[in-house]
Amino acid sequence: MTIQPIDLDRPGDLIAGLHDVYVAGNSHDPGPMPSLPHFRTQVGIDKPGWRHEVWVELEDGKVVGGYGLGLPQLDNIHVGNLYPLVVRPERRGRGLGTALFEHAVGRLRAHGRRLLITETPAAGIGAHFARVRGMTPGLAEARRTLDLRMADWGALERMVPEVDGYSLERWIGPARPELLPDVATLMNGMNDAPRAPGVEDQDFSLERVRGDEESMPAGAMTGYSTIARRDADGAPAGLTRIYLNDDRSGGWGEQGDTLVLREHRGHRLGLLIKLANLLWLREREPRIERVITWNATSNTHMLAINEAMGFELLDEWNEWQLTV
Repeated sequence: MTIQPIDLDRPGDLIAGLHDVYVAGNSHDPGPMPSLPHFRTQVGIDKPGWRHEVWVELEDGKVVGGYGLGLPQLDNIHVGNLYPLVVRPERRGRGLGTALFEHAVGRLRAHGRRLLITETPAAGIGAHFARVRGMTPGLAEARRTLDLRMADWGALERMVPEVDGYSLERWIGPARPELLPDVATLMNGMNDAPRAPGVEDQDFSLERVRGDEESMPAGAMTGYSTIARRDADGAPAGLTRIYLNDDRSGGWGEQGDTLVLREHRGHRLGLLIKLANLLWLREREPRIERVITWNATSNTHMLAINEAMGFELLDEWNEWQLTV
């Protein structure tokens, strides 16, 4: 068994092969599958603040399994993120998954890192695989979905709160250059969100945010974004985003981060920006049928907002950790 690296400067068809294995191995996932361009930006393209390496096992020239290892560069430099680790279904039970996992642990050590993190559904083959290899749950998460075909749009419109002293600004696609400093300020507010033990604050530098925005077209994704600003001084107060595949395949929208900076909380801005962005999306994108969102199960405030909007539980996940 030979596990070989993908040259990310000249990947050929290997990233596409790993994507095929990922889709085949997750055929029962009720949520959306990442498109190949989106998958490539997640696992095979370095960005400011992140380096990646990808390793695969070939059989007769075809990818039968592999993994991606993401290595933060600006923060959490003791961490490696394992996404994905996949084996083609018909090749399971022959030790390839174990070999890939042990190889990933070896690469983590080679980079001088000590904490491996990955995600799986809370039950099922992935969770069993993680437990058997000594991983422990660090953060409980849940996915919820809103079926836009069944939503009570009149009720949602009536739920939009009136918030004095703040105005909304919105855009489609990557943030314009003049917005990047505000987006960076807002994204650093994500450090208030629940996180697993041993995970430090993230550094959403201007360079990192610019790289994330530039990766949106490369991943064949479109973003609908709404921010709230304080009228008195124009200060950015809150942000929410929904991402769509450029081809609108599957009818899915994926809710991105929603946050309100601490000094602006208590005005119902979170509910305001989420509802305003969703209503705008519905107006512009009638082909989108469902929106999916992720939350830590301990994030009671955001869960309450989502449930008030009609999001229903789809499944539960664990963020797993292994100290090496």
